[in-house]
Amino acid sequence: MNKQQAFTLIELMVTVAIVGIFASIAYPSYQDSVMKSRRADAKGALLGFANAMERHFTETNSYLGAGTTDGNTGSPTIFSVTSPVDGGTPYYNLTINAVTASSYTLNAAPTGAQSNDKCGTLSLTQTGARGISTALPVTDCW
Repeated sequence: MNKQQAFTLIELMVTVAIVGIFASIAYPSYQDSVMKSRRADAKGALLGFANAMERHFTETNSYLGAGTTDGNTGSPTIFSVTSPVDGGTPYYNLTINAVTASSYTLNAAPTGAQSNDKCGTLSLTQTGARGISTALPVTDCW
């Protein structure tokens, strides 16, 4: 007579419990990594947007006229309005917050799944000054 080999129910339940514990530890870390990668994409989009602003300045000798509201603020007319810039699900909305003939402030506001980002809105000025809308140190987010 052959004896059959199999797992007991207890062994199976212990294995499932261990896998569940590993998953509960790994998933938040994974989500944090995804959020950081989306933020990195938004930072790259802001830098590309700043380059577009500099090209606009080179052509017109002014930063004015690059936005949809009064030609100055709001959504950009010279660059993508969302990040990622190549399409897909938008995680940041890009806007021109303040602009004069010689200065600007660009913003990347988190939206959708990224809206609970601890860094909040990222900003960049014509001098390269970087900012965020939360009390965290800027170096934690940029």
